[in-house]
Amino acid sequence: MTKAIFIRNASQLVTLHGGSDAPRVKAEMSELGIIENGSVWIEDGVIQAVGTDEELAAKYANRLAEAELVDASGKLVTPGLVDPHTHLVHAGSRENEFNMRLQGKTYMEIMNAGGGIHATTRATKAASHEQLYKESYNRLNQFLRHGVTTVEAKSGYGMDWETELKQLEVAKELQEKHVVDVVSTFMGAHAVPKEYKENPDEFVRVLVEDLIPKVAELGLAEFNDVFCEHGVFTPEQSRVILEAGKRHGLIAKIHADEIEPYEGAELAAEVGAISADHLLKASEKGMKAMAEKGVVGVLLPGTAYFLMAESANGRKMIDLGVPVALSTDCNPGSSPTVSLPFIMSLGCLKMGMTPAEVITAATINAAHAINRGREIGSLEIGKKGDVTIFNIENYMKLQYSYGVNHTDTVVKNGRVVVKGGQLIEELSLS
Repeated sequence: MTKAIFIRNASQLVTLHGGSDAPRVKAEMSELGIIENGSVWIEDGVIQAVGTDEELAAKYANRLAEAELVDASGKLVTPGLVDPHTHLVHAGSRENEFNMRLQGKTYMEIMNAGGGIHATTRATKAASHEQLYKESYNRLNQFLRHGVTTVEAKSGYGMDWETELKQLEVAKELQEKHVVDVVSTFMGAHAVPKEYKENPDEFVRVLVEDLIPKVAELGLAEFNDVFCEHGVFTPEQSRVILEAGKRHGLIAKIHADEIEPYEGAELAAEVGAISADHLLKASEKGMKAMAEKGVVGVLLPGTAYFLMAESANGRKMIDLGVPVALSTDCNPGSSPTVSLPFIMSLGCLKMGMTPAEVITAATINAAHAINRGREIGSLEIGKKGDVTIFNIENYMKLQYSYGVNHTDTVVKNGRVVVKGGQLIEELSLS
């Protein structure tokens, strides 16, 4: 049993209450449920009470001495941030490609020449389990310092059983040993391996008949993702891959319409995907279909920023009723960042979203994008005690003062793990 934690007297306490059953859409994304001079009582890792400081101080008057007090005076308190799309487990970096793109090469040109995903695949295949674990553990520490308490992690830098298994096993070990929650996605369909370049349908068969069943049998992933894009997997191939995953109990996700319009958003709605991600080139028809089916649009403005491309039209998606979430897309090729707060600023500056909408997009809607809306993403009784405290007095300043890590304190499962912007020494779950 952990010690009770009493977070007291926040300048603004952003609760986002009432959003657990479904992701927020349209005007709902601006309803933050702010309590001024707000407080939260957490016990046994779970939120027990949320309200004004006066209310909670009276409610727990006889127990204040036994609780760990966290003074949030003059600070902004939000649910722990949720990153619903990362490629957390990988080896190597691709700064040389950054230089190539600055000289005019496109992402797909680099990838088709053996770089891009293929370069990271080579590095990840060569890395040991121990190396991948150590590097990924350190990335999780960086996420935590930026206020993120839950991340999704995709495989996909192997596209063969041995390496995909290694990535998924590392993600599982991280979930077991790191305080940040790690939610796993199988993405064997990240690219077509070189040996199948002339016969991609054969690789689709391998995925459907071999890799997906193995992942499901071992319980190593909750989701199944595919890169639906010209030169990667066609909408028809993507449908086969996603439907196969569904038959084995894996929830569908899709990298959709990132580089060219390719009816990925439409496909996401048709197969009942929980999310469609990227969507830079999504059609209005696809956006409307996603809105109708409640597919979360996970937008990754950091990727567009780093690739020097136009961002997805987040404003239009919200206005059409798409539930929008935000993510870093942390990966070595197109978005090497762990700063979700910076991504939130890009949501405002590059996609026309408001400061309130981006907070919703990085908390409760992000939680729904990974099937965790009933557990995290808002400060409500019965949810996990995941809280981020920023050293600013109001939510608008979080995006206004961009490029700065304002994270002061992070509470994960009712335990203070970041204090004064610094990690507490021992972060393991043991």
